[in-house]
Amino acid sequence: MEQAKIKQYESFTDWLRVQAAVVTHPIARFLGKLGFHPNTITILGFALSAGVAIVIARGHVTLGGVLLLFTSSVDALDGALARVMGSKSRFGAFLDSTLDRFSEGALLLGLLAWLLPQGKMLEAYLVFVTLLGSVMVSYTRARAEGVGFACKVGILTRMERIVLLGIGLIVGWVRPMLILMAVLSWVTVFQRIAYVYRESLREP
Repeated sequence: MEQAKIKQYESFTDWLRVQAAVVTHPIARFLGKLGFHPNTITILGFALSAGVAIVIARGHVTLGGVLLLFTSSVDALDGALARVMGSKSRFGAFLDSTLDRFSEGALLLGLLAWLLPQGKMLEAYLVFVTLLGSVMVSYTRARAEGVGFACKVGILTRMERIVLLGIGLIVGWVRPMLILMAVLSWVTVFQRIAYVYRESLREP
């Protein structure tokens, strides 16, 4: 029954955003009354991610994982604030997507800075594969939308990657976590390519 409800949405992230609205919307209304702009929250979210990346780079991996899961909730507030204020804009969506890529890159760079001095080369290579995969997940969606196809499908979108990264850091399973992220990111890329191909076949 729950799975059927999720299928009504374009992605699991969209479903979760709707479910979390009971929490995010009251917070967003409060922030709106304080005079915060959605773009300000977007920039704050990036700054927090950069701070978490520094924590990870300095070797506080478990703390970094906890902070990552905590601060990632800010990512949902900019969109919620835009909706409750009626101030959604194309630039806001562009800024949010762009800083999401910067945030994820900063986090993986922080992890890389912790791994390299330890000589963990396999994990370092996995960070590169994961980063490239995450960029391609975003690019395939953007390019699909550029040619007229909505494309939010895939097993590992940004939210799932952040949660997986946070849990992996907390429990100390860095290598298994990176293997999963690397593999599933690329699975998502090919899922989106296949989806756009199938959708294109429906056109005259």
